[in-house]
Amino acid sequence: MIRTWHLEDPQQSLVLASHDDRLPEIIYWGAALPASEDLTSLAQACRPDVTGGMLDRAPEVSICPESTQSFLGEPGLIAYDAKGRPLRPALRFEAEECDENGVTLIYADGATGLRYRANFALDPRTGLVSARAAIESAEPITLHWLAAPVFPAPQLADEMLEFSGRWCGEFRIAPTPWQAGQRVRDNHTGRTGHEHFPGLILPARGATKTAGETRAFHYGWSGGHRMVAEELPDGRRQIQFGHASGSEPQPDTGFETATLFAAFSQEGSNGCARAFQRHLRHTAPQISPRPVHYNCWEAVYFDHNLSELQEIASRAAALGAERFVLDDGWFGRRDDDTTSLGDWQVDRRKYPDGLAPLIDHVKSLGMSFGIWFEPEMVNRDSDLARAHPDWILGPEDQIEGRQQRVLDLARPEVRAYLFEVIDGLLSDCDISYIKWDHNRVLPAPDAAQTRGVYDLFDQLRSAHPTVEFESCASGGGRIDFGILERTGRVWLSDSNDALERLRIQHDAALFLPASVTGSHVGPRVCHTSGREIDIHTRAWVAAQRHMGFEMDPRELTDTEAKVLSSVTAWWKANRDWRMRADILRLESADPAVIAELQLAKDGQRFVVFAGQVTPSDHVLPRPLRLSGLDPKARYRVRLINTDETSHLSRGSPALKTGTLELSGQALMGQGLTLPWSFPERIRVIEGERL
Repeated sequence: MIRTWHLEDPQQSLVLASHDDRLPEIIYWGAALPASEDLTSLAQACRPDVTGGMLDRAPEVSICPESTQSFLGEPGLIAYDAKGRPLRPALRFEAEECDENGVTLIYADGATGLRYRANFALDPRTGLVSARAAIESAEPITLHWLAAPVFPAPQLADEMLEFSGRWCGEFRIAPTPWQAGQRVRDNHTGRTGHEHFPGLILPARGATKTAGETRAFHYGWSGGHRMVAEELPDGRRQIQFGHASGSEPQPDTGFETATLFAAFSQEGSNGCARAFQRHLRHTAPQISPRPVHYNCWEAVYFDHNLSELQEIASRAAALGAERFVLDDGWFGRRDDDTTSLGDWQVDRRKYPDGLAPLIDHVKSLGMSFGIWFEPEMVNRDSDLARAHPDWILGPEDQIEGRQQRVLDLARPEVRAYLFEVIDGLLSDCDISYIKWDHNRVLPAPDAAQTRGVYDLFDQLRSAHPTVEFESCASGGGRIDFGILERTGRVWLSDSNDALERLRIQHDAALFLPASVTGSHVGPRVCHTSGREIDIHTRAWVAAQRHMGFEMDPRELTDTEAKVLSSVTAWWKANRDWRMRADILRLESADPAVIAELQLAKDGQRFVVFAGQVTPSDHVLPRPLRLSGLDPKARYRVRLINTDETSHLSRGSPALKTGTLELSGQALMGQGLTLPWSFPERIRVIEGERL
């Protein structure tokens, strides 16, 4: 007997099939099937042959591959009973629950007392597939590994695109060739991590950013993930995502995965990126319009002086800032990073009258006020650590990170304390924004810690629904769809180096829209790279995302202040449509150029940012082909920062001298001829549909 289930929208079909009530497998995920498709015949057509050296039936690459089926690859469940014996269930169909956009499948094994539940849903707004799995047991079991529902990987693919990174160098795309065996990532940091963003891109052979079949995955969990990309000995391929191994050290009767998000596109990786971006624009809790941000960290660090901060706030407001964020150093006796984390009371040495004088000044300038917290962490030199040493995770002789340790947020009393002190400050002061930092990895992965963090966020958001939260973890160390259900903004990287940011933003756009991605104009000499970068470049890179400033505005010359004010004014004039726009990464024929197109939701306008990162290997710029436009429509395009064109650009390309009117096909097929540029500059091109 064959059972089938079909999730579909105008662009795609996802078909599951189960034989003889065994766990189903995804037999088809690709372009939309015709309504007349016989799914039973499709399932029969996908059944593999048997030949020498094989079992008499090839075990299915099911949504939870089972060792009882003599499956030759990674099983989807590894668990042990109370006596430490491996559990090897033979799950069989029990029930299904269907609705308009999804299906929940329930399978059980009477011998082990295990029940397995898998949920699939297809969001009609975004085209994004979401999948979750859960396991229930009649008796407590110890879980080593539970995969979210398993997807097949395409056969017509030569490589997978993973993500690596580091502090100040997040979101590096790492191509990995497919070959027999397993490619495994297992992140034990206890947070999403700079090192391996929980995403995977699977381009079919020949696919690019803008064309070709592409599939992509993201595991929406903030506590560290495990990924298995495996090619079996028979050539079939599977993709597994779940919590990092060892994340559930305590026996229990129930466990569940986070949501695995999956996107299919026939328009290259841009089509997958569009689905992920639209999902976050629907789900991330944030205020609108997005305010221009000012953060004082790289202006003052721990050296807080009220009159200086008031002067800095005044200058930031004059430049166009609409939100002022007071960063680390306002609490306890916090003069450096060795002390006071956990003591969330205002430092009366620095603020003898509390925060009110600074907040009142900020508000008088027309800005809202935000503040920095790092609630999950504690310094041993703190009143909290002295009073509650039992609240600290890990052994006494552990290696510290940034002079700090981690509080055990699995404990209700720890969450209650943190809620009390944060709620108290939010109730007493007019604070509309919290930058929530996380500067240390955990001593060991622990899903209970992540669940505790989520619970604390949920309590605070319920009590203060108008307060927006930002996720920061030494920059991009905790960016995922789980945390972004609770935070409206992420701090993409601690690097304010505009050239490094240009690359990070470009690759992070595979998953993140502009509206959630903080990007700041840093100091003239970058504090993390030592590189001196022109104000035009710093301003335009920040203007590509949720714009802000993070420098001492007193360092700006009059010319620099004029440039920054002008770009900020442009950002404000365009933010409403751009914060709802799709970011399409462009294929550049010149590897020295990083370019993207931001296309309005209604398709009526766009802006192109083309960053000349390094000198080109040839004399003239190569044409830049656009993407996502209507081939039959006509568009008017113009270069809006012609005043930044170099004197070495001596010719008269049309973009340099006026506007152009071209078809979408011409702009995508031939592209735009750009004026010559020095390296470390950006050309900004606006377009409107006629």
